[in-house]
Amino acid sequence: MLTRTLTAMALICAFGTAAAAQEYTLRATANSNEQDEDFDGLVVFKNYVENASNGAIKVELFIGTQLCGNGAECLQGVADGSIDIFIATSSGAAGIFPYIQVLDLPYLMDDDRVAEKLLTGDFPLKLRDMALESSGGKIRLMTIGNTGGWRSFANTEKQVRSPADLAGMKLRTVEADLPQELVRAFGASPTPIPWPELFTSLQTGVVEGTQNGITDIMNMKFPDAGLDYLTLDNHAYMSAFWFMSNDSFMALPEDLRRVVVDGFYQLQQATFASPKRKSIRGYEDFVAGGGDLYVPTPEEKQAFRDAAAPVYEWFTTSVDGGAEIFATFEEAVAKAQSEVDAERAAEMN
Repeated sequence: MLTRTLTAMALICAFGTAAAAQEYTLRATANSNEQDEDFDGLVVFKNYVENASNGAIKVELFIGTQLCGNGAECLQGVADGSIDIFIATSSGAAGIFPYIQVLDLPYLMDDDRVAEKLLTGDFPLKLRDMALESSGGKIRLMTIGNTGGWRSFANTEKQVRSPADLAGMKLRTVEADLPQELVRAFGASPTPIPWPELFTSLQTGVVEGTQNGITDIMNMKFPDAGLDYLTLDNHAYMSAFWFMSNDSFMALPEDLRRVVVDGFYQLQQATFASPKRKSIRGYEDFVAGGGDLYVPTPEEKQAFRDAAAPVYEWFTTSVDGGAEIFATFEEAVAKAQSEVDAERAAEMN
């Protein structure tokens, strides 16, 4: 009798779990591929949320363009609820949230430790509130991770040690204004080209350079297109903005909202780590294939920073809300840098 009772209870539990597994489904998409840090983050998120919710939440992953083809289209899907979760770069979301380009402003953060300190602090909450207001309460910024390490200048022509070395080059940019302003500040010509067309554009000379991290460069086999020179000026941390339908999030009971929030924390940590690991092999393969890898001296890095000054003025005067968010960002960076400096000092004693 006891065995039958336990068996019956086990069946009830099993059916209860199965029912719970169908209670909520989150559709998450990334316009990338399974070699990308975005995919790594989503796998961690899915695993954590499904397990921590005890099957109450199912996470479905759609990698590529199965649900939507570009940032604007995908964010519209988030707003109308047909997509629950979407990851965008600042350029992909700038058409709707122009102020998030603040994280693309060059040379304001020194390294991963400062960037990660900032992104695990209060600054993302400011952007979350702004995004909710801009979207009429429909699109919620859940976290900011990384997608590819740091953006640097790479080209097919020559070693670049100063902004003057970029003058006259045709450099690929995205459609967003900020990267185009940066290229102009260095005397180069910005040439917006869709990502899938960049390999051929480098190969045929339509452009002579680009701004990317090493993992993107090697994943897309750009050295095969003649991209032989990479200068690690690390002008921008490649931030990944993870958005969620606010309606979908608020429809969850409080305990499951906590699971989702914790899941995005796990995702963020995974995307912090993934580019560091992948870049090791990326740099090795780039150099082994004959690539020229150059690290600017502190003095050369300062020359790049000085030449980029017009970009800050453009952002604060031309972007709606730019002056306010720039001031907030600078304050947050200074706080993060101070905290990191104090931690390093303590660790070195």
